[in-house]
Amino acid sequence: MVLTPSIPEALRWLCQATSDLQAVSNDILHSCPNWVLFKVHQALEKALVAAVLCRGEAFAGHRGLMSMAQRLEAEEPELRGLVLDVQWLCDCGVDVKATQYPSYHPFPMIPSEAFPSVDEEEVLKRAQKVLVTLKDHVGRK
Repeated sequence: MVLTPSIPEALRWLCQATSDLQAVSNDILHSCPNWVLFKVHQALEKALVAAVLCRGEAFAGHRGLMSMAQRLEAEEPELRGLVLDVQWLCDCGVDVKATQYPSYHPFPMIPSEAFPSVDEEEVLKRAQKVLVTLKDHVGRK
């Protein structure tokens, strides 16, 4: 499905990204870091798509968080630092597959056991920072 680029469509995606990120707080400190990381991924992906859409570019498919962040930062100087923040989050385990599928971990580990040392609160803070940055960016368009 190709998304039509427009500010209203970008705002719609940002609204859902905000909702996804709000849902993260339901899981923080409840022994399910994989769900925290997964929901952060979902929020970031939608916020990055919003930033692409507000640039007037059609969005035809998912490119990955880092790919979208790198392209946006390269083309939008005010997004300087976006790549570092997204990379930090990815390094913490923000990933659409590893947070959900056992095959991304050595046997017999499952995703709910794979992220015991992640600082969930810091992940949420950094994700909120990225979301605010992208909301401000879309708001300037």
